[in-house]
Amino acid sequence: MQNRRRVVVTGLGAITPVGCTIEEFWKSLLEGKSGVKRLSCFDPTNFTAKIAAEVKNFDPSPYLSPKEIKRMDRFVQFAVCAAKMAMADSGIHLDKEDKNKIGVFIGSGIGGLHTVEAEHRQYIALGPEKGPSRISPFLIPMLIVNMASGQVSITLGLKGPNSAVATACASSNHAIGDAMRIIQRGEAEVMVCGGSEAAITHMGFGGFCALKALSCGYNDTPEKASRPFDKNRDGFIMGEGSGVVILEEAERAMKRNARIYCELAGYGMSGDAYHMTAPDPAGDGGVRCMAATLKDAGLKPQDINYINAHGTSTIYNDKIETAAIKKVFGEHARKVAISSTKSVTGHLLGAAGGVELIACAMAIKEGIIPPTINYETPDPECDLDYVPNKPRKAKIDAIMSNALGFGGHNAALIAKRFT
Repeated sequence: MQNRRRVVVTGLGAITPVGCTIEEFWKSLLEGKSGVKRLSCFDPTNFTAKIAAEVKNFDPSPYLSPKEIKRMDRFVQFAVCAAKMAMADSGIHLDKEDKNKIGVFIGSGIGGLHTVEAEHRQYIALGPEKGPSRISPFLIPMLIVNMASGQVSITLGLKGPNSAVATACASSNHAIGDAMRIIQRGEAEVMVCGGSEAAITHMGFGGFCALKALSCGYNDTPEKASRPFDKNRDGFIMGEGSGVVILEEAERAMKRNARIYCELAGYGMSGDAYHMTAPDPAGDGGVRCMAATLKDAGLKPQDINYINAHGTSTIYNDKIETAAIKKVFGEHARKVAISSTKSVTGHLLGAAGGVELIACAMAIKEGIIPPTINYETPDPECDLDYVPNKPRKAKIDAIMSNALGFGGHNAALIAKRFT
């Protein structure tokens, strides 16, 4: 795409298990403060896994009215609060803007599971005779995946391009990458984009337990459970939250003297075409995705200073992602810093990529790489530089952020220092 418009990040908003402000989130990453605790929203006694990364002390009332809160599922509340936070951070005053030129693109892997389960419980309790008459008219508009984008658009009055994506753990990266394309094509000046997820429910949590995907060996030491690339990892930690960024056409951002965190310079995606939940053992999809992202950004492997890995803490993902990085980056694979911020936040599913791009933007701004905590025992199959346990000061010019989702959905982004 020659002569395409440049896109920059000018606003950040995060609701996470380690903080509901950017400052608190970033501080927790650098301190290695785990957000993983024993599950508190319901009794996990009869589940194989008993720990999760829940958003604690979440209060939507500064951003939403009581009526709005009542009509939004938890994942939508997360998205709207993160979006409003990001918009405030950007310094864009919407009352002075042409809202037809500002769009929304927010992904979610699962959508309104809290709403589904609450309504189903009521239906079952009342039985087939009375149950149907008590189904809420808000059931469908509260549960559907696109309602995060819809409600952000409605509450902020944004009338530009509006869409949503559901590609499991790659949802945020796809949403942000596709939003970047919209600005590059000139179809919007600003995009509010990212992901949101709130699926820690009886069925959501139980479903991942049934897949044997969650860590069960650290139920008594939850802070140690998320340990990407460590030999003793035994599964991922289910998390929740939202990460939303404001993307803006670069010249427009400079003209208004905006604070620019970084430039979003590359986006690539691929499909494994292999298995519903397992990654391709050869890492082929990840290889093609990362290579496409480098090509899109016009960069070489040696130009990347840091990779924010998908790094879920599962046996297969970590070693296959490591192998894919080696294939794409060659000799530079042993020189590039790699870390997984999921070691601190847990895995936020469809929101993961949004939160992780925020970590990348902060890493570029502050010149610090967040660590992979709980890295204690090296794995011979995971033998790269994972920035173990402590943050590292570094001049960072370009970062790649990976997302690899169920269904074989792969999406990567490259953020670089804006010049």
